Amino acid sequence: MNTPAAELPVVHLKIERRSNHPWIFQKMVEKPVAKPKPGSIVDIVDNTNHWVGRGFYNGHSRIALRVLTEDFEEAVDEAFFLRKIRAAVALRREMLRLDEVTDAWRVVHSEGDGLSGLVVDRYGDLLVVEFFSAGAFRYREWIYNALKECFPGCRFYSFAEEHVQKQESFDFRSPEPPAPSEITEYGLKFRASPGSGHKTGFFADQRDNREFLARFTKGKRVLDICCNSGGFAIYAKARGEAEEVIAIDLDEEILEVAEKNARLNHAKIKFVQADLFPYLRDAQQRKELFDVVILDPAKLTRDRDEVINALKKYNDMNKLAMQVIRPGGILLTCSCTGLVSEEEFLDMIRRAAFYAGRTVQILKVSGAGGDHPFMAHVKESRYLKAVFCRVD
Repeated sequence: MNTPAAELPVVHLKIERRSNHPWIFQKMVEKPVAKPKPGSIVDIVDNTNHWVGRGFYNGHSRIALRVLTEDFEEAVDEAFFLRKIRAAVALRREMLRLDEVTDAWRVVHSEGDGLSGLVVDRYGDLLVVEFFSAGAFRYREWIYNALKECFPGCRFYSFAEEHVQKQESFDFRSPEPPAPSEITEYGLKFRASPGSGHKTGFFADQRDNREFLARFTKGKRVLDICCNSGGFAIYAKARGEAEEVIAIDLDEEILEVAEKNARLNHAKIKFVQADLFPYLRDAQQRKELFDVVILDPAKLTRDRDEVINALKKYNDMNKLAMQVIRPGGILLTCSCTGLVSEEEFLDMIRRAAFYAGRTVQILKVSGAGGDHPFMAHVKESRYLKAVFCRVD
């Protein structure tokens, strides 16, 4: 085994490393005699005594190692984070040219940009930094410095969800929420309010799907189920020239955000606080029909053991949604539950159509925009499914 230029703690694997997936689980790792602190940068050696990588170690997490580099000559230091973040920003600005259509986009998408456990979103001059690993949190000053270089004069808001802090064994109390940021997307305006209890109150991952949906809504009657901050509803009305748009959500607070967004765009939308199940059953009883229905519920589970139950719930809500669509109408159905695969989601649509007594023609299977890339060998970064269907 070679000796690294800078001495780091060495963590040994119980197995021979035959994968390039950045996650190495606790059961595959020998317990170090001297335990590095959660998030420490370590060298990784497999059971054949070969150096195989360098990355974050966390003896408290199910994911014990997050590999950041497999190049022995590459140090994981402040310059490393600067290079990675510069490359991520260049992808969005120079290749995807996102600044031409919006000032709200994902800057860093965790494993998709080679920075495991870090997500950064841009909302105008405001950068929202979310930590999913103790390592990203531990070296946050390096991350902030790199972001400041790429976005001079930016504001920051950082947070980590409680379940992540518990799993990764770090403590972080988020600062006071910053002033909301007004952003533009395809000429429409929205307010992003991080720290409001809804992460940001705006989801940039659906940008391309919102734009595509607006092509189907001219002169149509539209129902946006689980409307959140009103993105799809506002696109349908303000960009897609829908005749009527009704948007429902159970959360009263997020509906207030949606109403403000609608006013920003002079979009007349009827917002209704309602649970989708009784609302759709009542609509069906009244024989109320819509030309376009959007169904974009929140994540249904983080627990692998609950995937079957989540699919049953998706089946129930999609069956009801299909039953209020006029023959020949459009259904956009989405899932942001990462544990539900695209194949499972499409199979659920097939079953929901059967039970609804409808025929579904799938027009497009989509996902998050290009600013949410995923590595071919790390499918976990791919979470959003968005399926455009014609329902007869």
